[in-house]
Amino acid sequence: MQLSGKIAFIGGGAMAEAILKRLVLGGLAQPDQVTVAEPVPTRRDYLRSEYGVAVEAENSAAAADAAILLLAVKPQVLNKVLPGLAGQLRPETLVISIMAGVRISTLRRGLGHERIVRSIPNTPAQVGKGMTVWTATAAVTDDDKGQAQMILEAMGDAFFVDDEHAIDLATGLSGSGPGFVYLLLEGLIDAGVHIGFSRAQAERMVLQTVEGSVALMRESRGHPADLRNRVTSPGGTTAMGTLVLEQRAVRAALIEAVAAAAAHSQELGDLSETADHK
Repeated sequence: MQLSGKIAFIGGGAMAEAILKRLVLGGLAQPDQVTVAEPVPTRRDYLRSEYGVAVEAENSAAAADAAILLLAVKPQVLNKVLPGLAGQLRPETLVISIMAGVRISTLRRGLGHERIVRSIPNTPAQVGKGMTVWTATAAVTDDDKGQAQMILEAMGDAFFVDDEHAIDLATGLSGSGPGFVYLLLEGLIDAGVHIGFSRAQAERMVLQTVEGSVALMRESRGHPADLRNRVTSPGGTTAMGTLVLEQRAVRAALIEAVAAAAAHSQELGDLSETADHK
């Protein structure tokens, strides 16, 4: 199954490329369907040569006659981007935003447009293992939703939520989650070095241990507490190590980290709306 019509990307950074790569290499879109607006000349040249897509320096040129428009710019430059796109889109154009902290209301006012999907993917999308949560305005049709799901699923897993507030929550959990995971991985690798392994050995052991643990949980469909109990013998090494983690409140720290990230996403949304009204 293929996407239909012209697909325009506003922004050609890492996350835009993650989507572009999956669409083109996965056969969901042909290169001649896609146009990318990117201000940096060397980046434009790279995207054109790597994927065979059209590139533009101006956002309005890329957006012209687009059936699907993907907003993939930094939230900090949004107020410079939206005015150049306002009034340039056809009413039936489906706009998909992947910008953290930017609410649908901000996009609706800035673009003067109604058919909008707001999504929050995460960085593992770059290797096809992303997690994306998304929502949509009432103007988005069932066919539009099908197109959006295809695009977002190309990066990994994706699911729809009715309440936009859930996007801020997802930003804290799956959007920021890779950063928390990498911090834990870094700590485990450092621990391996501390007890005597080389860094290369420790990294190999940690990555395989984490990958295997995730695979086992997926296959067994077990609760993490049950799986943890299976490896925790009375008075054993895992019991001793887990006691230290609980004493140091690692579980509570993770909960607080996710809650803080979700709250900050809400704050960013408030700031974007405030800036939009100025």
